[in-house]
Amino acid sequence: MKAYLAVTSTIFGLLTVVHVWRAMSESRSLAADPWYILITVLSAALCLWACRLLFSARAESPHT
Repeated sequence: MKAYLAVTSTIFGLLTVVHVWRAMSESRSLAADPWYILITVLSAALCLWACRLLFSARAESPHT
């Protein structure tokens, strides 16, 4: 379960970083697109959620 959460948080984190980078470097019109903003915010929220679950799982079993 911890490996799944680590991979999931990494993938969603990378997606968020790439979306922000692309919006800043490629075109300002992407920053105005509601679907693009929704996907970016959703991926950031899923990354934070997976990180929170990962850290709480690590706190419950510190010996593994």
